[in-house]
Amino acid sequence: MINKILGKMSDAFDGLKDGATIMIGGFGGSGIPHDLIDCLVEQDAKDLVIITNNAGAGETGIAALLKAGRVRKIICSYPRMADSHHFETLYRAGKIELELVPQGNLAERIRAQGAGLGGFFTQTAYGTLLAQGKETRLINGKHFVFETPLAADFALIRALKADRYGNLIYRKAGRNFGPVMAMAAECTIAQVSEVVEVGSFDPETVVTPGIFVKHVALVEVSK
Repeated sequence: MINKILGKMSDAFDGLKDGATIMIGGFGGSGIPHDLIDCLVEQDAKDLVIITNNAGAGETGIAALLKAGRVRKIICSYPRMADSHHFETLYRAGKIELELVPQGNLAERIRAQGAGLGGFFTQTAYGTLLAQGKETRLINGKHFVFETPLAADFALIRALKADRYGNLIYRKAGRNFGPVMAMAAECTIAQVSEVVEVGSFDPETVVTPGIFVKHVALVEVSK
């Protein structure tokens, strides 16, 4: 019987090694898998490459991972939020690498990996420092830059509900990067607030099919 619900959250990180590439969902404060990130910090893996929308803020989430000194490189579109002091301190000290990717390109590079594409041409960033060293092409009179897919060993995402097969639905803006990250990683771990019986979802409402999810971590929200 298929049952992807974890008994112990740390079991999801079996096989995690130093230098692993990890995608982490979330946009601003929405859809961040805080409990999974906390569990990742406890694993002691270092030299990680993190692919995410931003570099965290305050003392929790991605910021806690940076503070713990586990991250070698971050690939994101928005590294400086109002309170991104851990990232800024590390970056100014030369202790972390940054690959800055425009937000639309970030999402599409992740989606390209999940869709099995070898890359794509986009007008975004042509003629800027972000296009240096990349292939460019003139198409229908317009200049394009070639972008390569982004893959990961693990994806940590947050959804609203799951069944034991790993089918996921999201809550509003909490959906953000979760669906494309789930498709682009070797091992996707989804943090959810509720687990329902198989067949409870209208199939039309399932955003991420369970085939893309390896583990489901139930983290009940206090009411």
